[in-house]
Amino acid sequence: MASTRAAIRYAKAILDLANSKGVAEAVNNDMKAIASTIESNLELSTFIQNPTTKVEVKESALLEVFADVNGVTKGLFHLLFENKRFEILEAIALEYKKLFDESNGVEVAKVTTAIPMDAALKAKVLAKVATLSDKKITIENIVDPAIIGGFILRIGDQQYNASVANRLQVLKRELSN
Repeated sequence: MASTRAAIRYAKAILDLANSKGVAEAVNNDMKAIASTIESNLELSTFIQNPTTKVEVKESALLEVFADVNGVTKGLFHLLFENKRFEILEAIALEYKKLFDESNGVEVAKVTTAIPMDAALKAKVLAKVATLSDKKITIENIVDPAIIGGFILRIGDQQYNASVANRLQVLKRELSN
């Protein structure tokens, strides 16, 4: 989902408010839950995006689905209700998580693997990450069978490609020279 300038502005404002109330981490947990729930639930996603559904209905549905969220998060729902902008909720949640991590010196390492990561591979990746970054790292696993095996690690603008597909490509180039 593309980040919109509006989503970035909302996320910054919510983070500022959450920081001032000392609940930034609680709101970050809300945002993680909101983003993953919307992403994994097509029905909810379609409902939020639907322009014909009344904003009152969207707000009350979100307050029901996410009943346990922090007051700041509920405030965001109300703000989106007032501004009729529920369609950018997922983008706001994702943007908030990014800003929260940045403000806490946490960097996200995107690790692409052919199958979901196990504990051993996670440990191997974290060891490699320690050589590339001095920040706190959280790992986001992306599964792509096309890499065949191994992993591709991306932190910021750095990439370390230890995939079988990449090794085959290198071998192919060497053989054709």
